[in-house]
Amino acid sequence: MGRYLTQESAPILEALERMKRARLVPFDVPGHKRGRGNPELRDFLGEKCLDVDVNSMKMLDNLCHPVSVIRDAETLAAEAFGAAHAFFMVGGTTSAVQAMVLTAVGRGDKIIMPRNVHRSAINALILCGAVPVYVNPQMDHTLGISLGMRVEEVKDAIRRHPDAKAVLVNNPTYYGICSNLREIVALAHAHGMMVLADEAHGTHFYFHDKLPVSAMAAGADMASISMHKSGGSLTQSSMLLCGPNVNAGYVHQVINITQTTSGSYLLLSSLDISRRNLALHGQEIFDKVIGLVEYARDEINAIGDYYAYSRELINGDSIYDFDTTKLSIFTRPTGLAGIEVYDLLRDEYDIQTEFGDIANLLAYVSVGDRPKDIERLVAALAEIRRNYRKDSSKMLKAEYIEPEVVYGPQEAFYAEKESLPIESTSGRVCSEFVMCYPPGIPILAPGERITDEILTYIRYARKKGCQMTGPEDMTLARLNVVK
Repeated sequence: MGRYLTQESAPILEALERMKRARLVPFDVPGHKRGRGNPELRDFLGEKCLDVDVNSMKMLDNLCHPVSVIRDAETLAAEAFGAAHAFFMVGGTTSAVQAMVLTAVGRGDKIIMPRNVHRSAINALILCGAVPVYVNPQMDHTLGISLGMRVEEVKDAIRRHPDAKAVLVNNPTYYGICSNLREIVALAHAHGMMVLADEAHGTHFYFHDKLPVSAMAAGADMASISMHKSGGSLTQSSMLLCGPNVNAGYVHQVINITQTTSGSYLLLSSLDISRRNLALHGQEIFDKVIGLVEYARDEINAIGDYYAYSRELINGDSIYDFDTTKLSIFTRPTGLAGIEVYDLLRDEYDIQTEFGDIANLLAYVSVGDRPKDIERLVAALAEIRRNYRKDSSKMLKAEYIEPEVVYGPQEAFYAEKESLPIESTSGRVCSEFVMCYPPGIPILAPGERITDEILTYIRYARKKGCQMTGPEDMTLARLNVVK
């Protein structure tokens, strides 16, 4: 790293500012030509935005082959996150997850992972032909949420599949639950396996000493980071971090298989600026967030029926640690599913939370929130309880259903298939995804047996208002099954 580079630098931002001062005449793409060709778009997004929505050029480097300012920005990001190398990603954390899976495994290889992974991880298996070995997470049957990977269950998976190439870990889950990552890393490395961490919801772990351990600090080989979630960058901008034992050149080749050749400088500059902000002010930023969430948790728990949970859940195993920035709220005692509270908050109170499932609500709190925003959320939750509370005795309690994997995801997805009415599919093998989105954790993935229990869960989730995604038939009246 050159001497002029410090964490106060923002190489991509500085290059864009130099480009603007040069007053270049654009005879390249994009065709809006700094907004002049699309006044409506310019008026909506602003001239400053469209001025830097530009194509790769010598002074701005090239995301597919970074040799100057993007390389410098990635070097600073690696330093800030304690990684050997960092790659800027403009296809969201989905592309980062897929890149790290495609790096670690190929056709026929085994990868150990929890079943409550994001769809992007299983999609990566469809692309490369690797086979999942699921460590089925335990359930908290009160809260109706799946937990982390138990070390003993990872040990057992490694004993049964010593030829597996990698272990993938969520750090943390959507709900803020963390596995014993250091121990899993040590275990996997002792057996020659890579460790991949999906840190879509863990960007902030790198910048505060009172939060769970980050993947790089725990010794993981690769980690996918959603900078646009808790890191403050623009939506769809993410990073892929690599440890010292990973061939960064090969990772770059893998990324270039699927990533666009037209990297957005709006996204790239937002990664650069956000990294600088976190590196310089991260501790202070997340001090504030932790304080806001603690305040919210206390206020919500004082309402009655709701339960905003935190570190009291820690059991040293399946809940090894907890992310205290997560405002996860158990809603079932109110007689309302999380998705019902989610809908009421949006439709009746103009409050948009992150997601609701059949028993929980997640409100995402960041440095951009204010105490008065928290108070508005608390007041709305209290009013919803008062006005909409119902009998909870008949509510469905199960959240995680252990799958029977019959075929690998790639084999099932590309197999000869037939479309059947969904009610006629019990006992058959699914060849597509069915999931509530968010959070994007499959209820069914290609290659898994459809059961009556799963169909009951799907019906219940639809009835409660969950957005069901994944299948070819978007009405979910029919499902594709393997012939």
